[in-house]
Amino acid sequence: MKNKKTVTGVMLVLCALLVISFKNVGKKSVLPAKDTANAGLFLPGKFKAVTVVDSLEGRARHIAVNTNGDVYVKLRFPDSVGGNVALRDTNGDGHADIIKKFANYEDKGPYGTGMRVHKGYLYFSSEVNVYRVKLNPRTLVPDAPLELILHDATAPHEHDAKPLAFDNAGHMYVAYGAPSNACQVQNRVPGSKGIKGCPLLKQYGGIWQFDEAKPNQTQADGIRYATGLRSVVAMDWNTADSCLYVVAHGRDDLRLQFPKIFSAWQSAVLPAEEFIKVKKGTDVGWPYYYYDPIKKKKLLNPEYGGDGIKAGNGAKYTQPIMAFPAHWAPNDLLFYTGNQFPARYKNGAFIAFHGSTNRSPYPQAGFFVCFVPFKNGKPFGPWEIFADGFTGKNTVVSVSDAKYRPMGLAMGPDGSLYISETEEGKIWKISYTGNKASFGKAELAKMELRKKLPGFRLPDVLKSDLQTGMLKGGAKVYTTYCASCHQKNGKGDGNMIPPLSGSEWVTGGKFMEKDLAIRVVLNGLEGPIKVKNHPYNSAMPKHNFLSDADIAAVLTYIRNNFGNNSSLVTAAEVKKVREEK
Repeated sequence: MKNKKTVTGVMLVLCALLVISFKNVGKKSVLPAKDTANAGLFLPGKFKAVTVVDSLEGRARHIAVNTNGDVYVKLRFPDSVGGNVALRDTNGDGHADIIKKFANYEDKGPYGTGMRVHKGYLYFSSEVNVYRVKLNPRTLVPDAPLELILHDATAPHEHDAKPLAFDNAGHMYVAYGAPSNACQVQNRVPGSKGIKGCPLLKQYGGIWQFDEAKPNQTQADGIRYATGLRSVVAMDWNTADSCLYVVAHGRDDLRLQFPKIFSAWQSAVLPAEEFIKVKKGTDVGWPYYYYDPIKKKKLLNPEYGGDGIKAGNGAKYTQPIMAFPAHWAPNDLLFYTGNQFPARYKNGAFIAFHGSTNRSPYPQAGFFVCFVPFKNGKPFGPWEIFADGFTGKNTVVSVSDAKYRPMGLAMGPDGSLYISETEEGKIWKISYTGNKASFGKAELAKMELRKKLPGFRLPDVLKSDLQTGMLKGGAKVYTTYCASCHQKNGKGDGNMIPPLSGSEWVTGGKFMEKDLAIRVVLNGLEGPIKVKNHPYNSAMPKHNFLSDADIAAVLTYIRNNFGNNSSLVTAAEVKKVREEK
């Protein structure tokens, strides 16, 4: 019998979901050199960007800024020295002069998220806990003891990031993402039906309200405030109307799950990322419904009998106040309350889009910071491109091609905007340097033109298809079932999806055990698990519906591409493993 841990490890590396690559994990923090124009970003009018820090060891998730201007960063990869970083600008030029890591706490994965300064405390979360520590403006690194505010006994699992928001009445709001794509009987297995009366909604797929100061709370201490939300990372409390808002991640893989109903193009452009005004009792409709941004209505999910046309009872659920294109990955939301920017930005919403991973065979999209003007508590006009240029290119074929991926947002005490990104840990500070009274349409016009680029416009069904001319056989199977996550170049997305390029798990390691790769395709995987001493938590569906010949073809393709040079896999070898008991 094969070693179970080894087999599971192999299965994970080939899985197409929620796994990270190791790029820059051990990279040292780097102070910024002299900035190029706007630190490489495209901004409207006379907005100016400077680099706060060029890169951080452990890279970055969310950020927060204290009332004295000190910047705090939640790291993607905590270590024994600490899971957070404190930054201080000592001479007022916007660049960090001091970088210190702190807070050694348990973090079981790289998706811990959420960091806010609230009532003199720094709140932050790991995948399983929410902490706070009292800030002292005289010391950069907090010297008070760490307090455990909330523990999630169900994590780690898929979609377990914990964004944080606070109202004005002593409450903390925490999202509990669902460990599923669409509450299927077999998660992410093509064709598997949805469970009626989805049981996951009792503990997941919503937002819970807690006491902001009570220590050692569990989910049972909270109140389920909203439901029907598969995955939320972008969340903020809007003080202008005293209401909670989120920008939710839509479901994945319509074509992969139901290829007889949805085309590759439909899977790339559906469903929307929904901007939701959340009130107590809100139900957004997951897992039964998704929002179609083209038809502008909620439609029944195929797991529950939908066909891309049926609306069912979708109209009775909470509708988005704005719908964004599919798979853009909204990872932070900030309502701007400062005065440093022109008046039109006051009380409007900034949204950090991390960028898509699963739009293949069409270009990946997103990777920018958006602005939504608000008036009288509602969006006023279309969304705008506020900050762009993070990827370093106009067309992103594979996610790993993106140089930077925006992640966190925070406002400084002077009203400037801070942006963090996940690939290097770079942080920007953006301020306005022009005449605020004269800012208007002329300053926005150039940014509006950027919407014509591949990363923003609706892809053409034929002309935008990057698959044209790709190899047949194993390449075709790879494109259909693997490339949307592992990317065309096999490098993964540099964030959630592992690289196949040069992976010893693809080649079978020092013993060249190709059976291991066969098993991961046939059997799938449910985490959590550790691989190379790094925690992973994901779900890969079984692909045992593929024929022996197709599995052999795709594994042969993978083992002989992306820098790999291994022996072929035969249909007979797949058949032998399939028949194992």
